Amino acid sequence: MSGTRKRQSPLVADRRFRAPTKGGGKSPPRKTAPRRTATRRNPVAALFTGLLRLVWRILWGVGWRMAFVLALVVGSATLYFAAQLPPVTDLLDGRARGSVTLLDRNGKVFAWRGETFGGQITSDSVSEHLRNAVIATEDKRFYGHLGVSPRGIASAVRINLSEGRGPLDGNGGSTITQQVAKLLCLGTAYDPAAWKTEADYESDCRKGGIWRKVREVPFSLAMEFRYSKADILTIYFNRAYLGAGARGFEAAAERYFGKSANLVSPAEAAMLAGLLKAPSYYAPTGNLQRATDRANVIVGLMQDQGYLTLAEAEEARQNPARLSEAAQSRSGGFFADWVMESGPAFLTKETTEDVIILTTMDQKLQSAAESALADVFATKVRDGSKAQAAVVVMSADGAVRAMVGGRNVVAAGSFNRATQALRQTGSAFKPFVYATALDLGYSPADFVDDSPLTITTPGSGPWSPSNYDRKFRGIVTLTDALKQSLNIPAVRVSEAVGRENVRKVAADFGIVSDLAAGPALALGASESTLIEMTGAYAGILNGGSAVKPYGLIELKLQGEDTPLIGQEGGIGERVISEEAAQLLTYMMMQVIESGTGTRAKLPGREVAGKTGTTQAARDAWFVGFSADYVTGVWMGYDDNTPLTGVTGGGLPAEIWQEVMLRVNADLPARPLPKIIPEPRNPPVAQAPVQDLQDPQRAPRPPIEAPQERMDPVERILRDILGGG
Repeated sequence: MSGTRKRQSPLVADRRFRAPTKGGGKSPPRKTAPRRTATRRNPVAALFTGLLRLVWRILWGVGWRMAFVLALVVGSATLYFAAQLPPVTDLLDGRARGSVTLLDRNGKVFAWRGETFGGQITSDSVSEHLRNAVIATEDKRFYGHLGVSPRGIASAVRINLSEGRGPLDGNGGSTITQQVAKLLCLGTAYDPAAWKTEADYESDCRKGGIWRKVREVPFSLAMEFRYSKADILTIYFNRAYLGAGARGFEAAAERYFGKSANLVSPAEAAMLAGLLKAPSYYAPTGNLQRATDRANVIVGLMQDQGYLTLAEAEEARQNPARLSEAAQSRSGGFFADWVMESGPAFLTKETTEDVIILTTMDQKLQSAAESALADVFATKVRDGSKAQAAVVVMSADGAVRAMVGGRNVVAAGSFNRATQALRQTGSAFKPFVYATALDLGYSPADFVDDSPLTITTPGSGPWSPSNYDRKFRGIVTLTDALKQSLNIPAVRVSEAVGRENVRKVAADFGIVSDLAAGPALALGASESTLIEMTGAYAGILNGGSAVKPYGLIELKLQGEDTPLIGQEGGIGERVISEEAAQLLTYMMMQVIESGTGTRAKLPGREVAGKTGTTQAARDAWFVGFSADYVTGVWMGYDDNTPLTGVTGGGLPAEIWQEVMLRVNADLPARPLPKIIPEPRNPPVAQAPVQDLQDPQRAPRPPIEAPQERMDPVERILRDILGGG
């Protein structure tokens, strides 16, 4: 049919989105979320939030500006300090004074004085154990910070507050860099006008407080900017004080262990690092056990931080550091003080240079003298006794080999009884009376009358000396008179030969103290020191020539070969003839063989000597010699209290024997240079007096002393009757 139409589909809008279909059709339309209705905000909350934002903006604005200013100030200060810092090598030795190193006769170190600097070392050249020990102990984050550790400071503040101290009192939380800043005193140089001593300067530099901490920060940052970590460690290793006068680890390693800091073991490194906390307290020369305990703590830190394995740490604990022989013995302190006094002050006590002194000290003999004295006091003196003693050992030319200035080893500069104590000599002076007579021609076999004697001088009453035992022996030889230490014969001989002659002989032999003018001169009323007396006896041993005791052989600056000072001392001019000296030696041998000094005998060895005891036994002496050494011993109280039951032939003779047994132990026995006199018959009464210079003279009549009145000085000396 012609009027029919095709049916059309209804109009429908296309979807914008179709769900995905397998055939790739259109996605379904997106659903739209319903529109929210706006809610009103709480005005109070809005106000509070606004205020917070305002405060924050103010704080932020002020804070970053202040931080900027602070950073600018710190940065400027850092750059200023950095520009002032000198090269590292100029900072390694910061001492204002030098040091003195004392060597024994064999060239080995036995003592130091002043602050010793062992020489420049670097952190790269020292033992890695030492470097690790220092970092583990002082600043384990050393390589990771810029000179200041906020964490360390915060920890220190917490510890200080918990222990009731101020926030920066006590633990400072300082890094190694900050410690170096203190060692450098923040760049302030030592000025003698501002500080009395270098110790005061360093004490001031180490003071804590907030202001110093503030100043430390830019200075530490400047060092980190100017130097490498290795450089900072190098300064630290060279400038740190480590006790016993040692500046730097090289000096400390040499002082305590006798080796370079480049060679120390883990145990030794730990002990050295442990000194940094409190050098004097932990010094191994003061208390080795305390130093070892501290070192074990350091070993534990090194193990915890991986510097030592478990086995290495255990090895270090099982084999702790040992002191060198020189450090361990602590010998020669009195000797060192004496030598320091003998040199010019500008090269010893006040030196600004490092000085090396070669001395006459023999460490073996020094040890023998010290141990002998200690043994006698330990076995033969009651516990708690405050009696003191001194010992000097020297060669016949006056070279002092050992010196003990007191029973106990004490600090440098202590009172030295061997060189500083002036004490009456008692009968130890009598050999000089007989030396005068022998030099004038008398013989040991000549006779002297031991009978009551009274001497009167104008202006004074009579003086009547007596023997120690209050007995009289009649006619005796000069040898017997000296052997038994008889007082009356000594006075008679002195008066017969002339007091001035006796005074001159004693003075020429080296007794420089003021000698008594009256007849009591013969009985040792004068005072002297032990070293003077020992030196005078050395003159008898060497054949009659004076000696000047000496301990300094040569003095030179470290690193130089030419000595500035040579030996000052030794044998001088002849005082008595060699024959007289050898005759006197024979007489003094009899003192030990069968006289007052029998306790000093040395089996198989010839020795000679003389005892001495002063009034009321306030001083007791024994001085004598073998063919090789002269030794003097003094014993008494510092306050002049009388000794109880002690004479020169007692404990001093026993000390002398112990010293000489050890001193001569390795030496062959040699005879003493002596002349044995021809025996003579007792004199006949009224026998004529012969010429003193006639070698064939007949026996003399007994020596008689002239009668004279006592002068005023004698009144003071009249009661001094010292015996054997």
